[in-house]
Amino acid sequence: MTNKYKPHLLVLPEDRATSEIANGFCLELGVNDRNIQILQWARGWRRVVEDFIDIHSLEMQKLPNRMIVLLIDFDGQIERLNEVKHKIPEELSNRVFILSVLLEPEDLRRCVGKSFENIGKELASNCVNNKDGLWDHALLKHNKSELDRMIKAVKPFLFDVL
Repeated sequence: MTNKYKPHLLVLPEDRATSEIANGFCLELGVNDRNIQILQWARGWRRVVEDFIDIHSLEMQKLPNRMIVLLIDFDGQIERLNEVKHKIPEELSNRVFILSVLLEPEDLRRCVGKSFENIGKELASNCVNNKDGLWDHALLKHNKSELDRMIKAVKPFLFDVL
């Protein structure tokens, strides 16, 4: 469990697959796992948004050191990013990050031939080492601006220099 009064990151995954990717991310050696918490998956991207609005946005109003990643699937609908962004309260927008697989995580797993956990580890390694790597894959490269924004915000407390 993270200390809610110190800088920390919550991850709200859409489903089991995105949760496993997030868990793999936390297992990477360069990730300070004391400052990140993977929440119970929400069972759908709309539920991720609802849970964020109904629960987490209210908590974030009181906890200025809390940031959150909404980890969803785009199901081939790239416009979903703007749809979700429009639901985020403006005063929290600099602490909320939306990351996704363009289609489904299962498509990414098939393309790269790795388990969800190993995908997460590789994505974390790319973040820690300032490399595009797997983030440059066709199913992930649309995350570039959100990812850059997130890394800048979380790097001081989440990524240990190896």
